[in-house]
Amino acid sequence: MRWLPRSLFSRLVLVLLAGLFVAQLVSFAIHMQERGELLLRAGGVQSAQRIADVVRLLESSDAGGRRAIAKVLAEPPLVVRLDRPLLAPADAASGSRSALFASLIRRALDDAWKVEAVSVDAAEEPAWPPHGRGAYGPGWMRGHAGADAGPRRMGPPPGLAFVAQVRLKDGTLATFEARQAEPAAGWPYRLLASLAVLLVAVVAVSLLAVRWTTRPLKALADAADDLGRNIHRPPMEESGPIEVARAARAFNTMQARLVAYLRERASVLAAMSHDLKTPVTRLRLRAELLPDAELRRKFTQDLQEMETMVAATLDYLRGGQGGEAVQPVDMRALLESVQADVAETGGEVALSGRPLAPYPGQPTALKRCIRNLVENAVKYGRRAFVEVQDGDAELLILVRDEGPGLPPEELSRVFEPFHRAEPSRNRDTGGTGLGLTIARGIAEAHGGRLTLHNRAEGGLEARLVLPRGQQAV
Repeated sequence: MRWLPRSLFSRLVLVLLAGLFVAQLVSFAIHMQERGELLLRAGGVQSAQRIADVVRLLESSDAGGRRAIAKVLAEPPLVVRLDRPLLAPADAASGSRSALFASLIRRALDDAWKVEAVSVDAAEEPAWPPHGRGAYGPGWMRGHAGADAGPRRMGPPPGLAFVAQVRLKDGTLATFEARQAEPAAGWPYRLLASLAVLLVAVVAVSLLAVRWTTRPLKALADAADDLGRNIHRPPMEESGPIEVARAARAFNTMQARLVAYLRERASVLAAMSHDLKTPVTRLRLRAELLPDAELRRKFTQDLQEMETMVAATLDYLRGGQGGEAVQPVDMRALLESVQADVAETGGEVALSGRPLAPYPGQPTALKRCIRNLVENAVKYGRRAFVEVQDGDAELLILVRDEGPGLPPEELSRVFEPFHRAEPSRNRDTGGTGLGLTIARGIAEAHGGRLTLHNRAEGGLEARLVLPRGQQAV
């Protein structure tokens, strides 16, 4: 089903249009069929009435008068014969039309005369061919182009040939041959215009109805997408049809529960952070009282490592966010600040490119995200190259290094919590395994994305994409 469009709006429109098109075709076919039957019935009624009039005229005449009448009526559109044998029964192909024509004749005759046989056929030639030299059937005349000129066709165009035989009161068999011209094959333009107007009206109403139906779904999808970036977004408007209002109410209830859960978790994390700092501070003070300098150094180092691990874990549980307000951020100044901080520890960072405009975001969170990428580039690739590419749609920050890169299967796994590409578990070389996880969370909270790629010329490249025009958390 690859040919189906992906959007619900397009699929509904396609189904409605396909159904409407098929219905219009069926209606047009039925109309054309009924039109043909009506033309046949109209032509049959006219021919049946003329046959009834001639039968009454023949019945009121004697033998000589009948022959005179038959001689006068020896040319189309109605040919009368008094010397024809009884026709064979109509075949199955023309049986229904013959029965219809017979009933019309009986009705015109008021059942006063017996209808012996009726035949209706689509014929290109006259019903009765010429009978010998010098004798001509209906629709034929002698040619005048020369002495040897043969008979040539004359009379109405091809159509339906009606042949009926009626028994007069004295037993004479009168044969009537009538010809109904084939109706013109022109298109019924008024019908086509009517169907076109109906089609346009139904299409317009269908588009309006489908758009009206799918708009709440789009609003719900946009709200769900925005909820991932800003949990405190304004609630959806609970209006419209009953189903739409119920969906909006359920979404708002879910958002309120998430906000309450995050608020409760933040309170718990704040309490944990406060409670953990107190014993760590006491241990640090007691370590300073140890007389052995080497033992004091080891105790202090372990406490520092434990404090770092606790802080990183709490930041991860908080989602890398601290309730910071959104404000315009001068990204050039932020990158220069990161460059200066890394330079103080002996790292080398090169900057290129310049943002076109401030970016609305959380400055502390963005700085932590970019600093993590730059510090990883300096730690594993000797130096970092930061390039800024700004546009109307997004702000792209590239952080490259000259290191060995990563195996392809590790490029996505390094974003998993507590996963480290450095297998020694040394805190000085591998960290806690939460830095990239928090950095990606900050990028996603701003509506962006963070990915890692191996460079063709060697080294690793981190791509931080921040969309313009989207509010951060």
